Amino acid sequence: CPPLLSRANPASDSDLLVRTRRGVAQWSKMADCKAKPGRGVADQLSTKVQSDRLKEKVVKRRISDSNGSDGGSTPLDELTALEEAFQRFAIHGDTRATGREMNGKNWSKLCKDCNVIDGKNVTITDVDIVFSKVKAKSFRTITFDQFKDALDQLAQKRFKGKIKEEAIQEIHELIEGMFPIVSGITKTVLSPTLTRLTDTSKFTGSHKERFDPSGKGRGKAGREYLVQNTGYVVGYKHAGTYDQKVKGPKDD
Repeated sequence: CPPLLSRANPASDSDLLVRTRRGVAQWSKMADCKAKPGRGVADQLSTKVQSDRLKEKVVKRRISDSNGSDGGSTPLDELTALEEAFQRFAIHGDTRATGREMNGKNWSKLCKDCNVIDGKNVTITDVDIVFSKVKAKSFRTITFDQFKDALDQLAQKRFKGKIKEEAIQEIHELIEGMFPIVSGITKTVLSPTLTRLTDTSKFTGSHKERFDPSGKGRGKAGREYLVQNTGYVVGYKHAGTYDQKVKGPKDD
């Protein structure tokens, strides 16, 4: 930017006007220089933007690969039937699970519910051994990629006599579209002792007063002594017959 003019004493009004215009022009040039960044700064900003875009593409490609897509041709939000089943079993019984990793317990349940374990070619021991092989060291869970590796190892053992590709396809079909099987609620079996203790017809004393003959609770009337202003003793069987006996039946 050009340096400022020295402020000397003006010789005349015209000279003062010229100097003032020159000063204003120089001040405007200095403001433009401060407002516009240098070429080096612009190049750095452009390089940073390109680097950020490249990192974003790499992250998207990694996410696409983890979802089982080939070359990023499958949309990121589209899941295969196998991955959907993986997520359903991964979150089973764990409210904090995200569905991206599966523990050994749910892995065993998946193999059992989806009939991967047949008791002959594949047993629960085989499933546990494969899980230990594919998981990372010092980790207790497996990712979806490790899950597929485990299925590849069990495929030829589960479907003997078939080529590798057919065996893998068969074991995938066993899992696709499956849901965790929830066991039914265990019914309570009443013991003779419990039945006897809950039979209200055999209650005595104050406990008997709390229930009516049908076994239904009487509420407050069974817990407290309620005064009935009828003129009869509590429990009198012929309550309400005084008028009929003394005055006789009413004539119509």
